[in-house]
Amino acid sequence: MNSLVPRHRPATWTLPLLAGGAGFFILSLMASGTVHASHTPSSTTMTAAASSAGELPSLTFFRRHRMQAQSILLKDLSTGRTLYEVRANRRVAPASLTKIMSALVILEYGQLRDTVTISRKAAAARKIHLRLHAGHVFRLEDLLKAMLITSANDACLAAVEHVGGSEEMFVAMMNNKARRMGLLDTHFSNACGFDSPTHYTTAADLATLSEIAMQDRTFRALVRKEVDLIFPLNANRSYWLRNTNRLLGRLPGIEGIKTGFTSQAGRCLVVKASQDGKEVLLVLLHANRRWDTASSLLRQGMLSLQ
Repeated sequence: MNSLVPRHRPATWTLPLLAGGAGFFILSLMASGTVHASHTPSSTTMTAAASSAGELPSLTFFRRHRMQAQSILLKDLSTGRTLYEVRANRRVAPASLTKIMSALVILEYGQLRDTVTISRKAAAARKIHLRLHAGHVFRLEDLLKAMLITSANDACLAAVEHVGGSEEMFVAMMNNKARRMGLLDTHFSNACGFDSPTHYTTAADLATLSEIAMQDRTFRALVRKEVDLIFPLNANRSYWLRNTNRLLGRLPGIEGIKTGFTSQAGRCLVVKASQDGKEVLLVLLHANRRWDTASSLLRQGMLSLQ
């Protein structure tokens, strides 16, 4: 496969990700350039405004238990136009998508060549981790790689302790940066993405944050790495990093950026794709079948821009 979408745009296409039970939607791109929507189940509600050629309509569909994600936002980065959205302004838990902001704060205030000694607290970090040893010394750049590529919480905590002095001080820096960015529906209570009633954001805010993050050359280079290797400076061992974003290397045009998962947040994803000068950004929060849903939406987003 050499592209996200076929070179010749089909007259009709289906959205399997919108399927629920026996129901399905078909969006037909008619010669007139008007998008029409039809549906089968009587229990489903949907609103669709006719739109210009090449534009995905904004849809409200299905009951909550049939939705493929709690929040969705698909955006054309060239124009800033929203192609598709579902509850994009609802406050939800972001899981490790939090690390996008953490990385930006590290890049703004940290020195990547700094050496960082892993603390006992960082070494004891739970959930996804590399099992880093307390007392081992790493370059800050390598810890940043680990937190962005493989979403390692021990690397994340060690990095933020170094840059902020403590996680609490670092989180204050994150919230200050969020305010400066105009992310009014975002608040962080930790640096790595653990669930908390005061730790939330929206798909819309994450899209804004991700656009800004992808403008940073270092950040952009790291989130598109499929694999990497890091070494402590004072021990004879290595840590293999494999990107948690399964679309990298499997779907052409993918350029990052971050995955996340907690029991409250569910499976989350922010991903950027480009093809033929077109760029789209997709945010999925608490998604079912995350990879299939993302692949389908990205392809259809690119179709709409042909």
